[in-house]
Amino acid sequence: MQYLDIIGRSLAVYLFIIAAIRLFGKKELAQLSIVDLVFILLISNSVQNAMVGSDTSLPGGIIAAGALFLGNLILKRIIYKNQQFSHFLQGEPIMLIYKGKVKDKNLTRAEISVNELEAAVREHGVLNLKDVDLAVLEVDGNISVMSNDFQKKTSRRHKSHRSLNNPMS
Repeated sequence: MQYLDIIGRSLAVYLFIIAAIRLFGKKELAQLSIVDLVFILLISNSVQNAMVGSDTSLPGGIIAAGALFLGNLILKRIIYKNQQFSHFLQGEPIMLIYKGKVKDKNLTRAEISVNELEAAVREHGVLNLKDVDLAVLEVDGNISVMSNDFQKKTSRRHKSHRSLNNPMS
């Protein structure tokens, strides 16, 4: 019964953290700033006792970790099989440029400045925003860029700290 309690607590914390990250708009975690890294470390430390309670034994920790791995596996399969749930949890791609014209409303929605967009486009080897046929902020935080009449496509991770705080409509 004690181990079932650990499993339940671990899964509840896991789902809470996912919901909180979604609610507060963390878009990507691949390009962490020092502030984000410290935040994640502190969050993990703060919820540890909530998961294992007073059981700080090796079996208690292994059961908590196992529950998290299993919960993660199940959630990934649900996301893969259910497009509506995937869209709800991960958001949708946001078009930033179309045929050389910046979509200001979408740029604002993604909380990306024109300077950040210009830098991202230069990373793709395009010097001018007007030369971009299509730029899209993907759900994984990458900005895909197509140029040369949609012939050349490149994709790079968006590095802005702002992307970590985007609302994902």
